Amino acid sequence: MAKFFGTNGIRGVFSDDFTLEFVHDMTLAIGTYFECGPVLIGYDGRESSPIVCKVVSAALNSIGIDCNVAGIIPTPCLEFAVKTLGYSGGIMITASHNPPQYNGIKPAAKDGVEISREDELIIENIYMNKNWITNPSKWGTTGIENRTIDTYIDGIFSHIDSTLIESKKFRVVLDLGNGAQAVSAPTFCKKLQCETFLVNENIDGNFPGRGSEPTPENLSLLSQTVIENNADVGIAFDGDGDRSIFCDNKGNILTGDKSALLLTQHILKKNPNSLVVTCLNSGSNIEKITEKFNSKVIRTKVGSVEVSRKMVPIDALIGFEENGGFMYGKHNQVRDGCMTLGLMLDLLATSGKTLSDEISLLPPSFTTKDKVPCPSEKVSGLISSLKEEFPNSDLTDGIKITIDPKNWVMIRPSGTEPIVRIYAEAESQEKLDSLMSEYLKKVKTTISR
Repeated sequence: MAKFFGTNGIRGVFSDDFTLEFVHDMTLAIGTYFECGPVLIGYDGRESSPIVCKVVSAALNSIGIDCNVAGIIPTPCLEFAVKTLGYSGGIMITASHNPPQYNGIKPAAKDGVEISREDELIIENIYMNKNWITNPSKWGTTGIENRTIDTYIDGIFSHIDSTLIESKKFRVVLDLGNGAQAVSAPTFCKKLQCETFLVNENIDGNFPGRGSEPTPENLSLLSQTVIENNADVGIAFDGDGDRSIFCDNKGNILTGDKSALLLTQHILKKNPNSLVVTCLNSGSNIEKITEKFNSKVIRTKVGSVEVSRKMVPIDALIGFEENGGFMYGKHNQVRDGCMTLGLMLDLLATSGKTLSDEISLLPPSFTTKDKVPCPSEKVSGLISSLKEEFPNSDLTDGIKITIDPKNWVMIRPSGTEPIVRIYAEAESQEKLDSLMSEYLKKVKTTISR
């Protein structure tokens, strides 16, 4: 099991457990894994990101690897540019949705997809044994890459009916969350002739607007702005712009599961007999949707790396997580907030219905999630205790307790924070509330022992 890589890259509190010395040595390991350049570097708007970028580029240069810096860009923009512009790999400096004091590094392979779990272990082994390149025949150089955003937007345009979308003159609210999509999503909407209203548009690594993670609880301003401006759709991005949470035309915030169901249905209408990859904690309605189009769902552990790296060898068309991470294989097998927005606009332009009407046509679903603080040393005891009580549970990732086909609860440790996450699905809202209340109490009681 990886020691430094979590669910999604390496993260830590800057200057505490994520020090510049650690960044330097880990970059030497990543560069040795890449073997050669050029490597593309991008970063989010966190205050520590520019200095981390200097250390990353210097470390790569010191082992003979050339790199180019793209500046502040969304993670999916970096990943798409790595693949499209011919880089040997990429390093994104980001802690995604974590609080401002965190930062991190996320390597992308030359195919533009996050490196696999196996390759994470290879990098950690190089790091632990200090087995990185020494005495290169020449020093590497650092340049500037200014093509990434145009390349990224052009790539998204190639997968949507831009002419049809432009004709609709959509009204779109973008809650940029003070994050990295501020450099691309407004430009994207402008090119589509959308009338755009911006919320939390200034890049600020302290995420003063509503925090770095879009959740139903902190998107009231997005909802209000949609209603006030009679907008067709609203969307909120996380700090590094790879996840997206939608708001319908009536101001209702959608779960990531619901928007994924809609988009999957839209895509499969044109592409039946396809493969869809999602995590164990996604709702069960995806199987109902895919069956209509003779398509198949494959489940993985939680985490975008798990989904992405499953998609690649089987050439899956769609991947998604319940947290708003949606992946469109024809573009790139990674979470991509702006590509997801493009697909939603394509859906609305094609259907002619409002987003709230589209949602009303989906099979009913009742899902939720919560989190409980939990020190890492308490996790194994918690899972063991639940396993004793529910011996027939799925232990693939934490523990998934299935009460019956329509009701289940899943508890797993976060790979990015000292918490455990609790997910649930039920046959009704009343049953869901009851399940969550019962298991929140059970988890808190077990942790406190």
